[in-house]
Amino acid sequence: MTDDSLGDERFDDAGADAGSGTELDPVAVALGSDIRGLRKAQGLTLSELAERTGRSIGFLSQIERGLKKPSVGTLQSLGDALGLGIGWFMQGADVGDDPEERAVVVRGHQRRRISYTGLASTDYLGMQDYLLSPDLNANHGLVLTTYAPGASSGDDLNGHEGEESGYVLSGVVVLELGENTHRLETGDSFHFDSTIPHRYSNPGPAPASTIMALVPMALRYGHAHSGAGSTGEG
Repeated sequence: MTDDSLGDERFDDAGADAGSGTELDPVAVALGSDIRGLRKAQGLTLSELAERTGRSIGFLSQIERGLKKPSVGTLQSLGDALGLGIGWFMQGADVGDDPEERAVVVRGHQRRRISYTGLASTDYLGMQDYLLSPDLNANHGLVLTTYAPGASSGDDLNGHEGEESGYVLSGVVVLELGENTHRLETGDSFHFDSTIPHRYSNPGPAPASTIMALVPMALRYGHAHSGAGSTGEG
């Protein structure tokens, strides 16, 4: 077996220990929390993530609990398996002078961009999503979305479980919701059942931006496309 084998015990021990005794590295704890939140947001069990990455369940569990610091290679495998570039994890590595603050506050320079697929970004759509919440472990999350003139969330309407509430920070955003179309301008807000197929677009000519609350906090497109449901594991 190779070091990347699912059942290779040598690989389980390959990660650096995150701390000794009761002292854990705050960066490792924060990173593990991110990975667990991303996994659960996509409805994946530890077993499924292990299958995708070629790492053992035990090793991944230690990473999620902050007991092991994964190598860059393991982070790359996790990023690929979760449809996120390794940059997502690197952005989260800065915990500042007060690591405990990270569980509550997201500073502007710590804001992370969300990617939903192996395409690594939504640049081709002309939009960018940023996570405003500290992580993906809560039952809801705040997302900042920016739309270039002419941008949209895609040519097709997309539905998924949950609810969405939003506020237009700037510009004009058109919300197509089922058979209805709503033109939203700066200062307008909205709420709807996410199972109704929907689409966002910016008719231009100026950029637009929104802040949205998603309940439950799922990676919108990846969750809808995968059809994954929640499980009781981990």
